[in-house]
Amino acid sequence: MNQCNHAPDTRRQRPARGVSGQRIHHDSAEKHVTGQAAYTDDIPELANTLFAAVGQSQEAHALISTMDLSPVRAAAGVVAVVTLDDIPGEQDIGPVFPGDPLFADGTVEYVGQPLFAVAATSVEAARKATRLARVDYAPLPAVLTIPQAIAQEHFVRPSHSLSMGDAEQAIASAPHQLSGELYLKGQEHVYLEGQISYAIPTEDRGMRMTLSSQHPGEIQHTVARLLDIPFNQVEVEVRRIGGGFGGKETQSAAWACMAALLAHKLQRPVKLRLPRRDDMVMTGKRHDFLSRYRVGFDDQGRVLGCQFWLAGKCGYSPDLSDAVIDRAMFQVENAYCLNAVHVTGLRCKTHTVSNTAFRGFGAPQGTAIVEYMLDDIARKLRRDPLDIRQINLFKDGDQTHYGQTVEHILLPALIRELETTSDYRARREAISQFNSTHHYRKRGLALTPVKFGVSFTIQFLNQAGALVHLFTDGSIHLNHGGIEMGQGLMTKVAQVVATEFQVDLDRIQISAANTHKVPNASATAASSGADLNGKAAQDACQTLKHRLVEFAAKHYEADSDSIRFVSNHVQLHKDNREVWIPFETLVKEAYLNRVSLSATGFYQTPKIHYDREKGRGRPFFYFAQGAACSEVEIDTLTGEYTVLRTDILHDVGTSLNPAIDIGQIEGGFIQGMGWVTTEELSWDDKGHILSDNLATYKIPTATDIPKIFNIKLYDQPNGEETIYHSKAVGEPPLLLALSVWLALRDAVASIANYRINPPLNIPATPERVLDAVLYLQQWTDRHDG
Repeated sequence: MNQCNHAPDTRRQRPARGVSGQRIHHDSAEKHVTGQAAYTDDIPELANTLFAAVGQSQEAHALISTMDLSPVRAAAGVVAVVTLDDIPGEQDIGPVFPGDPLFADGTVEYVGQPLFAVAATSVEAARKATRLARVDYAPLPAVLTIPQAIAQEHFVRPSHSLSMGDAEQAIASAPHQLSGELYLKGQEHVYLEGQISYAIPTEDRGMRMTLSSQHPGEIQHTVARLLDIPFNQVEVEVRRIGGGFGGKETQSAAWACMAALLAHKLQRPVKLRLPRRDDMVMTGKRHDFLSRYRVGFDDQGRVLGCQFWLAGKCGYSPDLSDAVIDRAMFQVENAYCLNAVHVTGLRCKTHTVSNTAFRGFGAPQGTAIVEYMLDDIARKLRRDPLDIRQINLFKDGDQTHYGQTVEHILLPALIRELETTSDYRARREAISQFNSTHHYRKRGLALTPVKFGVSFTIQFLNQAGALVHLFTDGSIHLNHGGIEMGQGLMTKVAQVVATEFQVDLDRIQISAANTHKVPNASATAASSGADLNGKAAQDACQTLKHRLVEFAAKHYEADSDSIRFVSNHVQLHKDNREVWIPFETLVKEAYLNRVSLSATGFYQTPKIHYDREKGRGRPFFYFAQGAACSEVEIDTLTGEYTVLRTDILHDVGTSLNPAIDIGQIEGGFIQGMGWVTTEELSWDDKGHILSDNLATYKIPTATDIPKIFNIKLYDQPNGEETIYHSKAVGEPPLLLALSVWLALRDAVASIANYRINPPLNIPATPERVLDAVLYLQQWTDRHDG
């Protein structure tokens, strides 16, 4: 008869450390601050490694008359030069639609477009050599702005519309009508680690790649097609990346392909690392938007019908712009039931770098126009903007303009709580008093919500895989398809594994995402990393637990229904006695009895479906919700301002890790605040980007953080069956920064005693705030004599 281990174990006296819901620090936190965290450029280079650089177009739109690369080839240290003609397979690397040749094909369509790549014995030699190319151009007319693209009907994809009800009739018959226009500039990703790829040829003419990418699976497929080899001959590994924010979802592919092409040609390792300035010139940004609205509303401020017109600046190729504009079109309602709606989205082609995914993926631009509109309604009716927002909030059972029924809506209660905890009404009175007694300083206040749909809007992307191994000492190996880019995904998924087995987190080894371990993984994007990979890991763990329970029941002659995993042990009942077996003992016994200790897991998001042609369906599994209240003070003589206080109440469901979630809310909000206030992309009239370094592009610093910054998690489990009823947290908080922009607008509006709102485009730089102040002062002079 098998004997159970009855030896005392102090670990029974405490719960497992690091399970879901506990505040555990990021798995690489200490490595980050001590410099021990290894990134692609930290990997020791193999012997014979070469270094690559990229030759760029100097014209926005032109025919290449001649391109003489002989001086490049003859330069010191240069080993090889490749162009489009050297590609053995597919030349176009467009992620969804064609239009992205790896190198220009006779015509250049933006300043910075790659013409060729160089491999040399040093980084310096490669970069110097690129400047020796002799290229003659025959310039062509360049379309550089959204208005130019619209006037010339210059689009990367056809326009698209969504409708609910008869918006035109609803607006026409409403007691009040308004219209407005808003221009929102884009945003540079400014990830800490720039674009980088290291390609190592393998003995079977394949390729092993380490790089900084949010989508290893797409890199694998794109490189394989480029080299005309099977997918299984390309292995891509990513342990961590130094920030992505969407900029490494599709746009890491070009640099991976160039490194792989050179490595394949030379059968030597090749590393390509873009300098910061080249990175800012050659990679896409958040899309600029030109947005307009028309709205009809009643005397209380309830929206009866509205029309939105959204035009996105896509750049020279489609990239992900179709989906980005679609997402903006979904998000124009934000948190509000707008009754009758018509939305049109235009995909404008310009001769600038192709814009791409950025945290929020079009949702911030869509949200901005509806919040702008509600502010205008409030001023028209001389009401507090918060009252107008509250009267229009969604309720359970309402329908979105794309046909999804809204469920598990938290916003009415959440906003009421934030209204109370932020002292909104008392502060509104205090601000009015302050503004009436201060001529050169004005304060503003805004409380804005967010309702953010979570899922990839392309259905097949909503899947994930995981791989879990148990070792005979009780340690656990975890691998999944998600990418760690600083957001704490690895820690959260490891906590899921710790929770399933009820073991300490330090038993679990997190390994790099690898296309040969978990194949066909979706990008780590759309705030779905923990949702998808957490569920996949849970599935793998449950398979292993089932095997262990079956084995334990037989091996220890115990009732399988009594077997539980708890406190680093397996607890069971035998002969009416409670027996505790150390986790590692059970695993070792299972191994000795030939039980498989490795399992894959898989998850596909349920319930979602969407028919784009009909504009109807359920593109989102659930909605993350939240609200922020921000107060600002402006100087009416200079336009300079300070964010005095921000209070955030945000819904993350049942938090997997409150410390990481709060960190994500902080970071998302500040990044969003940068977009709406200081970060300004600028081009000259020839298509050259002027904001191509961190001296000419201002991101938020420690001094820009609100003086008082309060963040609280809204304690409400997700109504849907997500991993432990948690919710995504990566993107939604960024949209809460719109409260800062609207607080600035509120401060300026006080100059006219809140009778009108000033025009205030994004980013609301001090110069734009000053322009808005002057606009209100002139308006007041005209109307008050």
